Amino acid sequence: MNGVVIVGSGQAAAQLAISLRQGGYAGAIRMIGDEPYPPYQRPPLSKAFLKDRPSEETLYLRPAAFWKDRDVVLETGTAVAAVDVARKRVTLAGGVEHAYGTLVFATGTRARDLPLPGVKLAGVYSLRKIDDVRRLRPAFDRAKRVVIVGGGYIGLEVAAVMRQEGRDAVVVEAEDRVMKRVAGETVSQFYQTLHRGRGVDIRLGARLGSIEGEGRASGAALASGERIAADLVLVATGARANDDLAAAAGLECKDGIVVDDFARASAPDVYAIGDCARFFSHRYGRAIRLECVQNAIDQAKAAADAILGKPKTYDPVPWFWSDQYEVKLQITGLLDGYDAAETVGNPADGKFSVDYRKSGRLIAVDAINDGRAHMLGRRRIAADLPEAVRA
Repeated sequence: MNGVVIVGSGQAAAQLAISLRQGGYAGAIRMIGDEPYPPYQRPPLSKAFLKDRPSEETLYLRPAAFWKDRDVVLETGTAVAAVDVARKRVTLAGGVEHAYGTLVFATGTRARDLPLPGVKLAGVYSLRKIDDVRRLRPAFDRAKRVVIVGGGYIGLEVAAVMRQEGRDAVVVEAEDRVMKRVAGETVSQFYQTLHRGRGVDIRLGARLGSIEGEGRASGAALASGERIAADLVLVATGARANDDLAAAAGLECKDGIVVDDFARASAPDVYAIGDCARFFSHRYGRAIRLECVQNAIDQAKAAADAILGKPKTYDPVPWFWSDQYEVKLQITGLLDGYDAAETVGNPADGKFSVDYRKSGRLIAVDAINDGRAHMLGRRRIAADLPEAVRA
């Protein structure tokens, strides 16, 4: 037995190691991460960590000594260069090889490439890691006006921080409303009104043509020809799965590493968990890839169960959250394809929820400053309860 090797050191990797030890796994566990930090939380990067500037230790999921105490070998700042599933070996960038009995990909995501002129200029940033914030924060401190490309969670969270600091923020969104991929029209309208009321300049249906500047970004040019001056540009146009290593090893990948109900990939003794994994949701009838803490934790637990010989089908009710100003958005379920939406409460009061149904079945709930509606939504979707139960 060569133990478990985990490629990645994020939330999913950490939970897998913890669950294996809690489940009685006594073999070797090696966690290999390309960042120079132990496993840490990522959601605060665009919220409190960016705004309040605490030390990175506040993000750590566990103190560094925790892993040593549980006999988990943690290799940080180390990239895996190749995986050989036939020989059951991983090769590090420096040429060192590690044999494995079980291999788990927990490689997460990276910022989606934006194939436009100027994206490589100095003064153009993305936000996915601690080191991104370390580079970005001093630049923000010098900036008076910021262009944010993308009106999703990260873009709007950063816009909120910028306005709270008194900086001008322009959000450039190609779709006709913000958060279109994850929220319904009522919620999008609420957030557009919220941000515009706080002074954010939101440009909808605005496609970026290029980032301008001589050696350093000085603004953005839209496809319409309009130019927006800025001191820096943040690109927040989503993420793509880090599945290149798995694909090169011959594993099935389709915008993520394809896994079964037990997080098993398409080679013996190989698993994938968290943001990088694509699995079939029986609840929603399609393959999905989830970028959220809940999935990272729960799919890691499912993989640990399978490795320990106690497999259980993994078919979650997804949930997500976003903090913008003093407003908390909590989403449960996936609203793709909904054909009916019901708003409960009054958006003007700053506390409401929206139920989304498809063919009469509740598939998602958005809750704004309403934790009770969120928790009930999770239970209702999980149990597929009839409407009468809501009361």
